[in-house]
Amino acid sequence: MERRSDGVVVRATGSWYEVLHDGQTLRCRIRGRLRLKGVRSTNPVVVGDRVTCERDEAGDCLITDIAPRSNYVIRRASNLSKESHIIAANIDRAVLLVTLRSPETPTEFVDRFLVTCEAYKVPVTILLSKIDLQEAEAVARFRTIYEAAGYEVVEVAAKAGVGLERVRELLAGRTTLLAGNSGVGKSTLVHAIDPSLDIRTGEISESHHKGRHTTTFSTMYPLSGGGAVIDTPGIKGFGLIDIDDDELWHYFPEMMRAAPGCRFYNCTHTHEPGCAVIEAVRSGEIAWERYESYLKIRDEDEKYRK
Repeated sequence: MERRSDGVVVRATGSWYEVLHDGQTLRCRIRGRLRLKGVRSTNPVVVGDRVTCERDEAGDCLITDIAPRSNYVIRRASNLSKESHIIAANIDRAVLLVTLRSPETPTEFVDRFLVTCEAYKVPVTILLSKIDLQEAEAVARFRTIYEAAGYEVVEVAAKAGVGLERVRELLAGRTTLLAGNSGVGKSTLVHAIDPSLDIRTGEISESHHKGRHTTTFSTMYPLSGGGAVIDTPGIKGFGLIDIDDDELWHYFPEMMRAAPGCRFYNCTHTHEPGCAVIEAVRSGEIAWERYESYLKIRDEDEKYRK
């Protein structure tokens, strides 16, 4: 490569970064001063970042600059109450894989992820994974809740080929983040979409009925049909960051639709008389499960917010 070049980060380990430049993958480190720019993230460079690289006198490749991000998906860093962890940047769509059993994805996790995508302008689609293992009644209720909120819900069984055509349409020509708890089938889905990709898969732990981590580092994979997917390590928790209580309801689309009918302009949608959101919950227009998540997130404990 020339001494200075631009590229996209396709793999991030925390110590080394793989940058795609003109079809060539460069193994790079971060120039130290990049860590001193006031970034409150545990990972200043992430998969999807557009970066500038330079060769130093020893011939090593260094990331020296990061282009402004169009968007990103971020969460509170584990055990670090004031720091964040950016999962990926510059993505066209997020796809959240959810399972209602084997293993169970907590509703609050789903809603926290959706709130973050809304806040950071990332379109999101929900995939109900391992649909052949789910109970029909639970699937129907889940679809009712999230389709009423405004999200597309796609039923998928990767090994059986169910829903794969719609997933291919979502991925075609786009950079897509695949996210979800461990064990929901992200790697299996990617392999079903594009068998040429060598992504490891894992099994469910019978003793704890939870997924084992299979992806160690976030990695962007090019798809043979165009576009790319970012496969991420399974996420256990999803703490919100930089979202105030007063603006939280802005990121529940169904609440945004109802809120103009509230009596008070600064309604918190928790107790006020004449609250159109509360009335919509009572009438079933807004699902109780979503409203309950809203209340829980507002009242979240100290491990997520100080």
